[in-house]
Amino acid sequence: MPIYEYRCDACGFQKEHLQKVSDPLLAVCPACGQASYHKLLSAAGFQLKGSGWYATDFKGGNKPQAKPDAPPPCQTGEGSCASCPASAPASG
Repeated sequence: MPIYEYRCDACGFQKEHLQKVSDPLLAVCPACGQASYHKLLSAAGFQLKGSGWYATDFKGGNKPQAKPDAPPPCQTGEGSCASCPASAPASG
């Protein structure tokens, strides 16, 4: 069951409540009794465990390796590196 956080607009009382998704929203503040108790929007916390799709397909375990005989990429982007195909003399 999810935990929802509520706060009263009248007195500022704030508390977390364990509720089913289908449960009605709480409206009456347990501290002051006013009908100004509202659910807050908060970040959900969760943790993925096990060997499911996250660990095997998304987490980044199997990355393609670079070809060992391929020259390193040009560092300047202008073709001024000796290994850059753009700096090779044009054959014609």
